[in-house]
Amino acid sequence: MTSRQLRTSKGPSGVSRRVSVGVGALLTAMLLALVPLPPGADRAEAAETGSGTNAAAADSAKTLTGKKGPHDDFSGLKVTVHQTKNLRAQGVDVTWEGPAVPTADGYRNFLQIMQCWGDDQAGPDREQCEFGGNNAGTHWMSTRTLPKDKDPLEKEYTDGGDDNPFVPFQPLQGDPTDSPADATYFSKNDTNAQPWLRTRTDGTGEAVFEVKSAIEAPYLGCGDIGSTAGAGKPRNCWLVVVPRGEHDPDGTVNVGDGMHTSPLSQSNWDQRLVFPLEFGAVGNTCPADKAERRVIGSELLTDAITSWQATLCAGADARFTFSQAAEDYARRLIGKPTSTSPGMGITVAPIEEAAGVVYAPVAVSALTVGFFWEDAEAGQVRDLKLSARLLAKLVTGSYPYDIRQIGFEYPVPDHLKGNALSIIVDPEFIKLNPYFDRPTQAQLGPGGILLQAGNSDVNSLLWRYLQSNAEARDFLRGKPDPWGMKVNPFYQALGLGTDAPLDFPKADTTETHITLTDGGGVDRTVAYGQLEKSPYSNDMHDGALRVRRGATGATFSATLDQSNPQGIKLVPSDSNPGTRQAYGVVDAASASRYELDIAALPNADGVYVKPTTDSMLKAVARMPDSAVKGVKAPSPATAKSGAYPLTAVAYAMAPVDQPAAARQDYARLIRYAAGDGQTQGLAPGELPPGYAPMPKGLRDRALSAADQLVRGKVADPAATPPADGGAVGGASDGGSVSGGAGGAGDAAGAGSGGAAGAGGTAGGEGAGTPEAAASPGAGAAGTSGPGSKSGLASGGLTPGEVLGIVRWVLLGVLVVGGVAALAGPVLLRLSARRAAATAAGGPGVT
Repeated sequence: MTSRQLRTSKGPSGVSRRVSVGVGALLTAMLLALVPLPPGADRAEAAETGSGTNAAAADSAKTLTGKKGPHDDFSGLKVTVHQTKNLRAQGVDVTWEGPAVPTADGYRNFLQIMQCWGDDQAGPDREQCEFGGNNAGTHWMSTRTLPKDKDPLEKEYTDGGDDNPFVPFQPLQGDPTDSPADATYFSKNDTNAQPWLRTRTDGTGEAVFEVKSAIEAPYLGCGDIGSTAGAGKPRNCWLVVVPRGEHDPDGTVNVGDGMHTSPLSQSNWDQRLVFPLEFGAVGNTCPADKAERRVIGSELLTDAITSWQATLCAGADARFTFSQAAEDYARRLIGKPTSTSPGMGITVAPIEEAAGVVYAPVAVSALTVGFFWEDAEAGQVRDLKLSARLLAKLVTGSYPYDIRQIGFEYPVPDHLKGNALSIIVDPEFIKLNPYFDRPTQAQLGPGGILLQAGNSDVNSLLWRYLQSNAEARDFLRGKPDPWGMKVNPFYQALGLGTDAPLDFPKADTTETHITLTDGGGVDRTVAYGQLEKSPYSNDMHDGALRVRRGATGATFSATLDQSNPQGIKLVPSDSNPGTRQAYGVVDAASASRYELDIAALPNADGVYVKPTTDSMLKAVARMPDSAVKGVKAPSPATAKSGAYPLTAVAYAMAPVDQPAAARQDYARLIRYAAGDGQTQGLAPGELPPGYAPMPKGLRDRALSAADQLVRGKVADPAATPPADGGAVGGASDGGSVSGGAGGAGDAAGAGSGGAAGAGGTAGGEGAGTPEAAASPGAGAAGTSGPGSKSGLASGGLTPGEVLGIVRWVLLGVLVVGGVAALAGPVLLRLSARRAAATAAGGPGVT
């Protein structure tokens, strides 16, 4: 369990004038409606938030230009860090252009990036930078070692005795490292340093850099409010970029071999570009003497409620603490509370049989397959499609390579013979992703997909998604795919074609034994299985972080170790820059946080979509009720017309049988979540990337629940506002989509079945539910291969959509005004009777 503190005149002439004005208004309105929008007005200023730069981040983007060096000219180089403020532990997009010299074989013409601490306004010293330990490149280019006599400008680190000298790492607090291999503070598999970032043939490049806060890297202290001279101000840090050309500091060009020297060598360090980084506060920012209100439950809300922390604390008498935990555990605590139970739980599915509990929707998000895939030819793969059946193969360990490292000594296990060795050589995957159909494809891919270890409602959602697709459901039940691949029999026995558990089992019992001979000639043997080859992540945030690093934690390599009773142990596989490949099932907020690329999945129409604001809200609009009326159930079977199938709504549930003061505090949390907490952005108190702002119907439902909580009485569900999502704000068609009714509606879309909703009956379309017209390209996946970055689109309306709406609203106003002006004289001539005028207001644009 992870516990997190919450930041919780009349007459003939008058008549003539009115007629004239009316006609004029009508003509003006029609003219305005027909005038084309100005160029670029329909271009979205808020770009992607899951992968790439969004509008809020762009406000803090910073670009620096390189300079000419003794041997290489970087004066044409421009590097942009796309977010430098309101940072937390996350991914940050870094792009560069020029000079138009592509990265050559032998490690020449590339960038090196590192994160540093330091209080000097001019920037950090090289001792304050996290760098070293990677296995990239040749010689010392990725280490802290400085080879003797290779840099004529190096005056400080010149004497290493019999060894080469090195630049020690000096942490914020503590002793410096005592050797280049000292992993006291960071190691090759958890460092964020990027020692080798390639430039493309057009002279451009791009990377996502993982920045660490004081939580992940206390030795850097970024964001720490207790380690700076200014009381309560977060510690700022630095991002340093060192460009490398074709020459080492002594003028040597090592053709075919590349750089021999570290970026920390003085001549290389002198070429650095330094970017200031401003972090959000890390630490206890809410006074501990305030009354504590405990909240427990779904990770789906973690990023949002953590962002809301400071605002919820300010000016209030209570503080909220949030403990991330499995939803089934939260339901037990709220459904049968004790004197020590928290007063609020966060779940996706409700408690089916519990009276006296209010349910308030607080966030819309989704489950995703996030990936980071470096490629020898493309540099990095940005776009993948995964069919539901491919996903079923991954989560059931049906590829031999996900069970063991395949080789001459370690053949395919008998029960998996005939199956594609890995996803990357699966004909089904290649058909969807033709980029990989190439003779130079040598690797077997990323191995097992990362799945979280704990129970969760969203895990069950994934199984129900697979069951809603005919091909995936048949595969889980034992039917081979068209190429003869079958489900791992250990999983077929679990009945996953019907049952939707809250977890991801590791069911294959295959063991692989590795034997090494020690210095005394004694054979030492160690074994690994599916759990080591395809490990769990602690939670989805941890999974996203591992994917971003390209290091899953798989331990299928062995090394001799005299300190181990067996004399041998399993060690993590190397994460080598340039060849890192990983993917995982993670929540959209975590995928966005670390700027993972996101795989497109087929919805109930068979259309491949990604989790955008538009596609998530379309899914919400089509969700049926769960077993508890008014609480929406995720429903992959009804996710049609551009809807993303793994969308879910997080609900706050609170019992009304608790003290009035507590009920009022929890109601305040709900009201904030339904109000200002739905404003998208990166600043504290805003809704982070990875969430879609709740539509009006859900917000009204939440506010009604807050009122019930304050009164201490649960209202009749029929009397509360409908939870059909209301108008789909941000949908590209600008339309409104009604929510499907639960029950026995037709749930059979293209290749879909009638899987049950969370805690409810099979989801189906309600009679008369209108289809949400998908805009051109809305939610559709791009072509497979190393295309443009893709992920979670930002929410809200684009400037073009806003201007378009304004035009039609103005048209409506003018038409109404014109008709009124014309109708007045007509009505006066027809009758002297008094008339009452009524007006009906529609949903506003938020």
